[in-house]
Amino acid sequence: MRIKRVFAVVMAGTLAVLPLAGTATAQQQAPPKVLRVALTTGIDHLNPFTASLAASTQVGRFIYEFLTIPSQDKAQAAPALAESWSTSPDKLTWTFKIRQGAKWSDGKPVTAKDAAFTFNRMLTDPTARTANGNYVANFETVSAPDDTTLVVKTKTVQATMDLLDVPIVPEHIWAPIKDLSDPKTDTMAVVGVNDGPYRITDYKQNEYVKFTANKDYWRGAPKVDELQLLVFKDVEAAVNALKQGEVDVINRLTPTQFGALKDQPGITLNKAPGRRYNEINLNFGVQNSENKPIGNGSPVLKDVRVRQAIAQAIDPKTVVDKVMGGYGQLGGGVVPPIYAAYHWDPAPGEARTFDLAAANAALDAAGYPKGRDGIRTAPGGARLDLRLTGHANRAFDQRVAQYVSGWLHDIGISVKQELVSDDELNDRTNAGNYDLAISGYATNPDPDYALALHTCSARPNADGKGATTDTFFCDPQYDELYAKQLSDTDPASRAGYVKQAQARLYSQAVNVVLDYDNSLEAYRSDRFSSFGKQPQPEGSILEQTGYWGVYGAVPAEASASSGDSGSNTVVWIIVGAVVLVVVVGTGIALSRRGKSSDDRE
Repeated sequence: MRIKRVFAVVMAGTLAVLPLAGTATAQQQAPPKVLRVALTTGIDHLNPFTASLAASTQVGRFIYEFLTIPSQDKAQAAPALAESWSTSPDKLTWTFKIRQGAKWSDGKPVTAKDAAFTFNRMLTDPTARTANGNYVANFETVSAPDDTTLVVKTKTVQATMDLLDVPIVPEHIWAPIKDLSDPKTDTMAVVGVNDGPYRITDYKQNEYVKFTANKDYWRGAPKVDELQLLVFKDVEAAVNALKQGEVDVINRLTPTQFGALKDQPGITLNKAPGRRYNEINLNFGVQNSENKPIGNGSPVLKDVRVRQAIAQAIDPKTVVDKVMGGYGQLGGGVVPPIYAAYHWDPAPGEARTFDLAAANAALDAAGYPKGRDGIRTAPGGARLDLRLTGHANRAFDQRVAQYVSGWLHDIGISVKQELVSDDELNDRTNAGNYDLAISGYATNPDPDYALALHTCSARPNADGKGATTDTFFCDPQYDELYAKQLSDTDPASRAGYVKQAQARLYSQAVNVVLDYDNSLEAYRSDRFSSFGKQPQPEGSILEQTGYWGVYGAVPAEASASSGDSGSNTVVWIIVGAVVLVVVVGTGIALSRRGKSSDDRE
């Protein structure tokens, strides 16, 4: 780096001006510390009432506070906006004491009335229940007797009341909005009002979301000044950006990418048990909440025998070994092993073992004979031609699609691969316009959300709104088990119902859980010395049910003074014939310049 020096002659001596780089002057501020996160998944909405995708949900956790939050150490309920909570003897009335001193970004206080508004809006507006409606479905009334007291009365006992995964929004901002499906509600988050550890400053769809640290956050300001979520079309591009120092942290790496980053200078890897499951959904003749058929799924999939044969022809072990490179666990139920108390695996006698011969035999017995070309036909003569859709930008989907196409061809089912953009996939699956779909969900410490995705009430209404469903499953037996687990506050007894519900879902073959991913992440350890992991000590950085990863990011000492973090500062010291000269009046002015904006990396 070239530094301009100023020379002057003062009195009789020659004075040299020498730079001391890296020393700040009182007139100059330290450059902002910026954390750049590579985002390789889509954002559907920034409206907290309708945001369902994982990245969208994380944005809500960054900018809004919740009543309680899964703790960093064990992912168990911990105070957040609510300092404490209690329940009545019959466990039907819950009282939350709201902390004082929390403020919205416009300076107005956060009160219990904001929380009451949030929940009541969800109770009265179907669109407001899109993302998290399962948490309020059992609510009877919600009130705020005063600014620090929130009272929720439930119809029946609800085991999830101490960990409601619902962002609390400011009443004075959202109450005037009548239509929560208006696209403008997604840009409100940019100009809106927040109270979380970060505040959105800028958003450009499919490109980035930018935040600034909330200096008034009640836990204390984050250690970074700015947070950026930078969208990449595929993980490989994001990996290259990490290598080039253009981003600081990345997750959802493929096993190949994870291995290739080992021993890269300035890069540290993180592998943790994951909270996601990958699956293939089967369109069994899906319906909306009014029991009206929707979509264009193949009629042959209405036959449970066909679905079960397809499930038997899919090999989760190959997915774990070949696609995941061993960085995962075999699929079973929809609650991952990281939540051991509620995880379910089929018993040996109940498990579907990968067996192409048995799947072929089952289809023969069900009356689906093979034609001369090896493709089966249904009664009536329709060929078993199915479409398989998934994410075009995910290496996982690409490889799984190849394996599944081959396996199903071996049992006489033709598969057409249709890998599309995140938005297109979201539109197709929401509308029921698929036969087979590669999907997956991130789950919470409490099993209710993972189970609620498969209830009758999770299905969308006639307008395609009102809830978030995974499979469109609607089954009285499953719903009964779901209701029992929700109202059971005994952990062991509740776990029994949770496992029975997963077993029922498994038996109907409306989805095939392929695996539970390990969380494979990498970060620039030359820029950040550590991140907040959940759970402690070996949890994930970004795949969390909280904001601990980015909130706890600690910039490395080197990053605070490196040239790419901002302008280098210089203090000029005059040395020569005299130690110190104070120039007054018509004396000599010394110019000071650091690195210009055009010189920054």
